Amino acid sequence: MAVVGGGPAGSTLAALVAKQGHRVVVLEKENFPRYQIGESLLPSTIHGVCRLSGAADDLAKAGFPLKRGGTFRWGARPEPWTFAFSVSPRMAGPTSVAYQVERSKFDDILLKNARKQGADVREGCSVRGVIEEGERVRGLTYADADGNEREIRARYVVDASGNKSRLHNKVGGTREYSDFFRSLALFGYFENGKRMPEPNRFNILCVAFESGWFWYIPLSDTLTSVGAVVRREMAEKIQGDPEKALRALIDECPMIADYLSDATRVTEGQYGEIRVRKDYSYHHTTFTRPGMMLVGDAACFVDPVFSSGVHLATYSSLLAARSLNSVLEGKVDEDAAMKEFESRYRREYGVFYEFLVSFYEMHRDENSYFWQAKKVTANSEPELQSFVELIGGVSSGEQGLMNTEALSERLADNSEEFATAVEKFAANEDGSSVPLFSSSVVRNAMQEAGQVQMRALLGEDAEPETPMFPGGLVSSPDGLYWLPATTA
Repeated sequence: MAVVGGGPAGSTLAALVAKQGHRVVVLEKENFPRYQIGESLLPSTIHGVCRLSGAADDLAKAGFPLKRGGTFRWGARPEPWTFAFSVSPRMAGPTSVAYQVERSKFDDILLKNARKQGADVREGCSVRGVIEEGERVRGLTYADADGNEREIRARYVVDASGNKSRLHNKVGGTREYSDFFRSLALFGYFENGKRMPEPNRFNILCVAFESGWFWYIPLSDTLTSVGAVVRREMAEKIQGDPEKALRALIDECPMIADYLSDATRVTEGQYGEIRVRKDYSYHHTTFTRPGMMLVGDAACFVDPVFSSGVHLATYSSLLAARSLNSVLEGKVDEDAAMKEFESRYRREYGVFYEFLVSFYEMHRDENSYFWQAKKVTANSEPELQSFVELIGGVSSGEQGLMNTEALSERLADNSEEFATAVEKFAANEDGSSVPLFSSSVVRNAMQEAGQVQMRALLGEDAEPETPMFPGGLVSSPDGLYWLPATTA
């Protein structure tokens, strides 16, 4: 198997397949460690996927700050509210936390783990294209670290090269962009910003303001990642001098301005640059073709407000690894394995899409263009139709979608239910997160991640799975294969 890209998606997939004894080559164009954005993680990545891949212990030794949840100045309440990963303070445990990570360190640990599990990792290699024989992809052409043109033959090629992938169109289909989530981010790094009181000192802080929202991610006792997200139509706010643009946005948001009142911006090293990123959410209309798969941001990306980027990347790699391991060992035929991968991945993307639409919808600011545009009623027909097509063959039962009108109504209902749940949760004095689970979008967003985490922790002792889709497959007790439901 050949994997293009050594980020979290590629390195996780390589580790999960190589540890089963299969030959895996990873081609990464850069030399690690290297800078990357996306520093806030979710528990299922650490205690679920990374435990299965063998990286969890090395991550635990790295000294990353513990993230117990998220704190939000968002919604109807003027006061911030905090969501903890533990259902309640009385039920907190070692797996109810995640990490805030410097991605240069985190990604390097994952890539080294792929090597440790047996993958052949080649850095400084730039992939040129795929080798095709009829309808099937049979390998890759690439330039090695010395500039020599090479090719590699492989039974499967997996594109894990991220949002800038040049191979994603080789699976066929098109990349569909979301107008609803089409935003721009301007961000930098600061030393000696304020911290929230314990136990939320290292929580991600998300603060809504008139022009958009800020993230505030503590990466150490002193270092903080700070970014402003605005609509693409408001690009003038981030044009010109980036230092002045970021400062002007900070001044628009009193809470972030207060947290940075005694801070200084980092101006040297990998964090010394103020960067702009297009946080354009998208999905590819197909994730597979014979001999080739897309995982991580090469396949899809959704708005970053709930730290779903690395989750979707590593979760998709777990799904892909189960499919590849199963086919390579003759446990499941290729068509069934690829269908299970794509169906589950599309479902998870859809779950987070709906969750985030509801999250945006519940914030009210009638005088703000940004927040008025983040309303379900403002969605265009093409946007809704694209989402219907994304998961139309995936969702079932009460989650099934028939048309854009039904979707619009459901999104509006979900948002109202979510806002009510947040109000109940914020008013709850015992710190329990239970009221949030009265929201269906919250339950759905937690469901599959919880299953992955439980399977990684309990293994053979975990309860048997039932198929996610009629006639579908289930994961093996060790979480590394697909099996027919009758033999699991």
